[in-house]
Amino acid sequence: MPCQPPAVPTTEPRQQPLPASLSWLADELTALAAADLLRPRRLRAGRQAATVSLDGTPLVNVGANDYLGYAGDPRLVKAAAKGACAEGAGAGASPLVSGHSAIHDALAASVAALLATDDALIFPSGYAANTATLAALAGPGDLIVSDARNHASIIDGCRLSRAAVAIYPHRDVAAAAALLARPARRRLLVTDSLFSMDGTIAPLAELAQLATETGSMLLVDEAHATGVFGSRGSGLVEAAGVETAVTVRVGTLSKAVGSAGGFVAGHRSLVEFLRHRARAWMFSTAHPPAAAAAAQCGIDLLAAEPFRRQLLLERATAFRQRLRQAGLALGEAEAQIVPVFIGEPRRAVTIAARLMQAGFFVPAIRPPSVPEGSSLLRVSLSYLHDEALLDQLTTALISHVSHAS
Repeated sequence: MPCQPPAVPTTEPRQQPLPASLSWLADELTALAAADLLRPRRLRAGRQAATVSLDGTPLVNVGANDYLGYAGDPRLVKAAAKGACAEGAGAGASPLVSGHSAIHDALAASVAALLATDDALIFPSGYAANTATLAALAGPGDLIVSDARNHASIIDGCRLSRAAVAIYPHRDVAAAAALLARPARRRLLVTDSLFSMDGTIAPLAELAQLATETGSMLLVDEAHATGVFGSRGSGLVEAAGVETAVTVRVGTLSKAVGSAGGFVAGHRSLVEFLRHRARAWMFSTAHPPAAAAAAQCGIDLLAAEPFRRQLLLERATAFRQRLRQAGLALGEAEAQIVPVFIGEPRRAVTIAARLMQAGFFVPAIRPPSVPEGSSLLRVSLSYLHDEALLDQLTTALISHVSHAS
């Protein structure tokens, strides 16, 4: 039986009166609208692809994190179906009760092998992996030193830990070193490897040396680098040659791998500890078997199809060069995430709307995702974007951003 899309309601649900206890929401939503910070809800029809239908309009899609084009790949879809047939639609219990299955065990082993670590733990999401791990590894009396542009999941994990948290300026190793000199029971240095908003890469070699010199744990979140960098495709930790110096490796299965879920990998004792202290793993129903099976397929394809990441990075380099030559502000981006800095939210929204009218979905990124005054258009490139499509996108970006100046 072929896959059938779910039916879409043809009528809008009836609007209920706002309860008195929630009357304050009207002012909050009005303020968001006035600041051009309301986010539209878009309905995508069909699978992720180079071109997608959003709200019924076909658009060139550079708004997804499907870096290798696996999210809609028939091979992952078939693997997911087989996984569901074998183990059901849901895991039915937490991993510590009866939710951990043969598919989950095989996936954890594959992640550990990909990252060249002892073991790995699979989480329902990358967000859960970060929040649970940070809260488990640090607590009162400890110190977390975190990059100013780390992902929201890292920020929230730091808060949940109740440790002292010190923020260093983006990629400033000297500042991080000064902060790590503070007295603490345990110290944890944490960074993204590839920063999701501005496409910059952390100085992992220097951070690894700093962590070693100070006896600090080093946690690196590879969410946007897994599958894209390194000879095996395991990420920027591998590419930087610091695998043995990184204490904790965190990543997702929802971006380049093409499925869903998150992982933490490292020494066997670390993983065993997290099995007993990572609350989002302990108290959540296990990762759906279908998603785990699809992720297993995606990881297998990283080894079988290295040409995808190689071609993606080559095209990304050429794309950035053309935009910079045209005078567009890309900051220090050096990966498949290409920000075009605009400044104010209203201008970013206006340009994104014009690009949409021209047939391109390029999302406007605004506070709180980025600092005030640094709203941008974020282009997320995929292996599925061929040179002809990128030529069209380049021309459209240069035209609309320049005319809006």
